[in-house]
Order: sequence, then structure tokens, then C-alpha cells
Amino acid sequence: MKPMAGGGLARELLLIVTIALAAACGDDDDEDVSEAHQKGVGIACASNDDCPETAPECLTQFRAGYCGVSDCAGDQDCPQGSACVVHDDGNNYCFLSCSNKPECNYFRPEADAANCSSNIDFVERSRGGKACVPPSSGD
Repeated sequence: MKPMAGGGLARELLLIVTIALAAACGDDDDEDVSEAHQKGVGIACASNDDCPETAPECLTQFRAGYCGVSDCAGDQDCPQGSACVVHDDGNNYCFLSCSNKPECNYFRPEADAANCSSNIDFVERSRGGKACVPPSSGD
């Protein structure tokens, strides 16, 4: 998969995947698509124009970019389905929560895939779990 150019295409693909995921989940309310997925957190981007209108910014410090939120102080600053993580670069970001790697890469090029990692520092230390960590530009 190549990075998506143009926010219109990214929004259309996000809508298609959101509908497909919601349909696959059936009527089980516990399985709804997360707010983070609906807002486009984790989508590859080259600029803010590539992110859905609901994703705050394109974080270009990550390879292939990462539509998301920077400077979070805790999970309350992140869309549901993501968590505030202290990254190796010393900044905090809202990264998608995950159980496995494929959940992190619906909208990321294979060469710049994010990892579903538990080897990270969550701002809310007691949280635990895993989050989708994209590769840094220098990796």
C-alpha cells in the first residue's frame, strides 16, 4: 500500500473501512469501531491535508507520517481507542490502542508499518496494554 495523497481519498477510504468494520461487528455494541479509527488516527500522511478533517494533524516526525494528536497530557486528551504514550523522542502522542499489528496498519504502507507494542511508556502508568507505534523518521 502506498501513502495516500490527498485528504479526499483518505477520507473516502476511511469511511469505507469504518462501514466495513461496523458491518463485520454486527449488532454487538462492544465491538463498535473506535472513535480513534473514525477520526483517522494512524493514517499515513505527508501533510495535514492528507488527514481526515477530524484528525488534528499530520505528525511528520514519523516515517510516512501519522495522522494524530501530539502533546497529550493523558488519555483524556486522546480519542477513545487510543492512548497517550511517551515516545522515545521525549514527546507525548495519542497512538491507536491495539491487540495485534494488523490493527495498526489499515492505512499505512507496508514499508512503514507501525508495531503493536507493549514495550512503551504510557502517560497513565497503570494503563498497560499495547499501542501502535509508528517508525520514527530516523529509523
